[in-house]
Amino acid sequence: MSDLFSALGELQSDIGINAEYIKESIIKAVSSVCKNTYGIEDAYVGFDKSGELVVKVNKLICETVDDPMLQISLDDALKIDPNAKIGDHLQDRIDTKEFGRIAAQTVRTVVRQGIRDGEKELVISKLRCYEKELVSAKIVRFDMKKEFIILKIGESETSLPKNDLKLVWPRKEGDFIKVYVSRIEVDGPTPIPIVSRSCPELVCKLFENEVPEIKNGIVTIDSIAREAGMRSKIAVSSTNPEVDPVGSCIGAHGSRIQSVVDELNGEKIDVIRYSDDPVDYISAAIAPAKVLSIQVDSESDNTKNECLVTVPESQLSLAIGSKGQNVRLASRLTGWKINLKSEDGQYGY
Repeated sequence: MSDLFSALGELQSDIGINAEYIKESIIKAVSSVCKNTYGIEDAYVGFDKSGELVVKVNKLICETVDDPMLQISLDDALKIDPNAKIGDHLQDRIDTKEFGRIAAQTVRTVVRQGIRDGEKELVISKLRCYEKELVSAKIVRFDMKKEFIILKIGESETSLPKNDLKLVWPRKEGDFIKVYVSRIEVDGPTPIPIVSRSCPELVCKLFENEVPEIKNGIVTIDSIAREAGMRSKIAVSSTNPEVDPVGSCIGAHGSRIQSVVDELNGEKIDVIRYSDDPVDYISAAIAPAKVLSIQVDSESDNTKNECLVTVPESQLSLAIGSKGQNVRLASRLTGWKINLKSEDGQYGY
C-alpha cells in the first residue's frame, strides 16, 4: 500500500483533488478494515508529520500472544513502557503490511472510490458557477433527424431538450449558442448541467447582459411571458424616475433589443412598462392593439383577477394575435384573465 500513499502529491497536482481529502479517505478505509476485519473498535489512524500512515491499537499485554493485532507480549510491551505488566493495555503501532490481502484490497477499493467521489465533487464545484446563469455552449454534435444536440460547457457535456432543437437553427456543429443553466444534475455518475433555450430566464439573462441598467439594479424585469421561438412580453420598471426602463431595454435605434432578438433567431419581443395600476398594466400588455376601455371585475376582493378589455373593431384581431397568442401572453404577463371585445360588442376571446 505504500505506493498508494506516495501518490497523494501526484493526485493533487494531476487531477486537482486536495491531498487532505484523499488522506481522509485512507483514514476511513483503514479504520473500517480495523473494525470490520479485525474487530478493533478503538484504533487510531492518522498521518505523522512526514506523511507516513500511522495505525495504533490498544493491545492486551499477554504471556502468550495468539492475536498480534490485539495482543502484545510483556517483553515487547516493556520496550515501549517500562512499567508495563500482564493484563494491562498498551497502545502499540501496527504495520499495515500485516493486513491480509483481502483487507488491503478493501482499503484500495475504498480509497479509489474516494478518489472518484473527489473527482466528481471537483466537477460539481466547477459547474456550480454556471447554475442559474447564461453561458455560451459549444455545439459538438447536432442531428435534427435523430432529434438530439450535444453541447459542451467547460469540460462537461450535456444535451439540449428535444423541444428546444428548433430554437438552435440555423447554428451548426462548432458554433456557440447561449443557454440558461437551470440546475446541476448530480445524482448520476457524472454531473450534468441541465440547460434550456426555451425558458423565460434565458430572455431575462440576455437583457441583463445587454442592458447595464438591469445589471446594476436600476431597471428591473418584473414579469415575463414567453412562447419560445415566437414571442415574448416583458414588463420592466425603474427605481430611478429619470431612467426610462423601456427605452433602456430597447437602446439607441433598437440596438440592445436587436442583440437579444438576434440571439433568439428573430423571436419578437414586446417591452412594456410595469404598473401597479391593473388598468394601466393591462392596457400596456395588450399592445400593439389600442385599448378603449378596461372593465375590471368587481367581485369580492377582485380575487378572480378578471377583466373585460374593449378595443376598436379594426384592432380586435390584433389584440387577439395569431391563434390567440397576444392576449394569451398579456394574460400570463399580468396575471389577469383578459376577455376581449370590440367597440361594436363583438367578443373575440
